Amino acid sequence: MPQVKAQEKGLNLLKKGQKGFIHAVFSRFGLIVVMLLIQTALLLGVFIWLQNYLPHYFGGVSVLRIVMMIYLLNKEMSGAARTTWLIIIMILPVFGLLLYIFTQSNLGHRLLKKTAEEITKETREIISQDEKVINRLKNESKGVLSLSRYMMRSGCHPVYANSQITYFPLGEDKLKELLIQLKQAKSFIFLEYFIVAEGEMWGQVLEILAEKAKAGVDVRFMYDGTCELALLPVDYPKRIEKLGIKCKVFAPIKPFVSTHYNYRDHRKILVIDGHTAFTGGINLADEYINRKSRFGHWKDTSVMIKGDAVKSFTLMFLELWGMERKPEIRKEEYGRFLSYDAKPQYEARGFAIPYGDNPLDKDLLGERVYMDILNRAESYVHIMTPYLILDEEMENTLKYTAERGVDVTLILPGIPDKYVAYALAKTHYVSLLKSGVRIYEYTPGFVHAKVFVSDDKEGTVGTVNLDYRSFYHHFECGVYMYGTDCLADMERDFEETLKKCRRVTFETYKNEKLFMKIVGKAAKTIAPLM
Repeated sequence: MPQVKAQEKGLNLLKKGQKGFIHAVFSRFGLIVVMLLIQTALLLGVFIWLQNYLPHYFGGVSVLRIVMMIYLLNKEMSGAARTTWLIIIMILPVFGLLLYIFTQSNLGHRLLKKTAEEITKETREIISQDEKVINRLKNESKGVLSLSRYMMRSGCHPVYANSQITYFPLGEDKLKELLIQLKQAKSFIFLEYFIVAEGEMWGQVLEILAEKAKAGVDVRFMYDGTCELALLPVDYPKRIEKLGIKCKVFAPIKPFVSTHYNYRDHRKILVIDGHTAFTGGINLADEYINRKSRFGHWKDTSVMIKGDAVKSFTLMFLELWGMERKPEIRKEEYGRFLSYDAKPQYEARGFAIPYGDNPLDKDLLGERVYMDILNRAESYVHIMTPYLILDEEMENTLKYTAERGVDVTLILPGIPDKYVAYALAKTHYVSLLKSGVRIYEYTPGFVHAKVFVSDDKEGTVGTVNLDYRSFYHHFECGVYMYGTDCLADMERDFEETLKKCRRVTFETYKNEKLFMKIVGKAAKTIAPLM
């Protein structure tokens, strides 16, 4: 057993102040610095030692720019990403070319992409679709039926009925119920989180996990490799495993190889015995339950799912957990853990479609679910999101929905966690306001919730932000709901949160600090890379 410190609540495996070693210099940040230095060195070399060949150098650079422009204009990518790369290549051709080659070559991730494709093929039909549920959905909403068909293209995302969903408007609410559910686990517990930090929240969870593992429960814990940048030491999995808990780091940061901003596991999934699951925006750190104040009051949300739909979250976890395993081992575990019966059976209204978004395929599932809700809305679409870094397609969809007369209202943070992202969000304000989109900022602090609710009949809660990282570069998840009881709770929470917000108008935007406007407009040129 590792040396653990019993806190007032929970376990602590680290000494006070002990954090992970800062590896940022070895990841994308380090590569950017190195390539800038290379460009600077080349320029100095040209001017000092090759003065007689300057025309040849500048001629070569001009040819490079032209070739790259032709290539990028014919490359399949979003318009915003294409514009960003064209700007970089025009201003810094050598640096831009090196950066483009690095980010597009996916060093360290080729095997990940190949394995992800194999797993998608393995699991595409592993959970059978109940045709009775599809027939019921066909009679209730042909629009949602069409959405479900699209979602099945990306992977195994069946439609479920009779799944009970509970909405939690704060991290404190989720934690209270989560601890109750964990204590009832008998067979297995799966946890998958983007951020984990020692403190009261993780300490309470870890204490129960250790007890359950000791009692013979199969406990598996996976967190994203970015935690190693500042939150957890590299040897943390070994410390966890000494408690009897199986632990993995998804895509660990590797020196000068990891494009650590890309292909991160941004999902938040917790599954208990195949009958209970949690997802949403809430990570395992004290700011998420307001035990630690970083940016004022932390507003976040989550849902608990009970019933048949939990099977999809079990599969999502096993897919990423099995990335480094042999196919035969993965298949054995699919059969073992997906066979758990989600008893007791629930009599619940509506339909649920749990979904995972894979950045290694071409289906922008998280963005498409949001767009589908917007395009079919008749009365209102109410949205909570921490970030607003939009591609052209999403911005136009928000504007078009508002221009159709639909009430499109966004709640964003009043206190930002990232200044540049906050400034970038504001660059979209004027365009959205002109189309009639209503924008509010949460004055008590930071909104980290990812919530869409529309027309009292459909919505989604999950991990997908309204930004490029979530749409294009991260593994994400969520649960789409149609006609479920918790939609009323989601709308009620939105209205209550709105009372604590300040409204954004043309006048308030005009009064924003000039420096923030400059930062936002400058950052917009490289928004797809942020």
